[in-house]
Amino acid sequence: MYKMEVKEAAEAIQNKIETQPTVGLILGSGLGVLADEIENPITIQYTEIPHFPESTVSGHKGQLVIGELEGRQVIAMQGRFHYYEGYDMKQVTFPVRVMKQLGIDTLFVTNAAGGINEAFDPGNLMIITDHINNMGDSPLIGPNDDEMGPRFPDMSEAYDRALIDHARQSADRLNLKVQEGVYVGNTGPAYETAAEVRMLRTLGGDAVGMSTVPEVMVANHAGIRVLGISCISNMAAGILDQPLTHDEVIETTAQVREDFLGFVKELLKTLPA
Repeated sequence: MYKMEVKEAAEAIQNKIETQPTVGLILGSGLGVLADEIENPITIQYTEIPHFPESTVSGHKGQLVIGELEGRQVIAMQGRFHYYEGYDMKQVTFPVRVMKQLGIDTLFVTNAAGGINEAFDPGNLMIITDHINNMGDSPLIGPNDDEMGPRFPDMSEAYDRALIDHARQSADRLNLKVQEGVYVGNTGPAYETAAEVRMLRTLGGDAVGMSTVPEVMVANHAGIRVLGISCISNMAAGILDQPLTHDEVIETTAQVREDFLGFVKELLKTLPA
């Protein structure tokens, strides 16, 4: 049933486009502006796609934008699905399965995250080098379809090392200061307590958010190479003496818009095969 739903969703998208996208882009809170840069765009609302959930979070438009960006055929999600919205893990990661069915071999996953590493500043961009799944669940639990991926996928290189090197080089060409670190995925929707942030720092986390980890697990299962980029939208609880709000997240991502756009465009323009 699940595989059939993936095929039906992919076919509905394929029937509306004439190109073959090879790069997928998942755009997090406040970062959907990148899709506005896509040339000759075809826009498809999630509500038009069979079996797709609906995005309910402010800052997420809830649509696919398909077209050309820096010479690459891309499919971009303006808005993702979260576990805290009440969706199960298979629904959260359903678009990644559909992208694979459409022929995507590379996935750029982006998010807005809270900074745990005290050397970070709000507005920094962070290349994700690894992650910690602190969600207490996995999208791979249940019967495994060997045609979709192996029963026990290797996660030792969850974020493709060649793409990480490419991101470093791209940042250097732009004279853009970027951080690197480990992303921790929590369920949300509440922000972490100060004690939880201290715990996550002890565990090796540099940034924390409420997404990304399930999508990356499924991408690895499906054989898609992944590059992850976090926008450090605020410092996590207990580091600065101020309350945390989603409005602050959106405001900060708007401030770093040009750096983010320039960085991802450079990544795409010089993307190695």
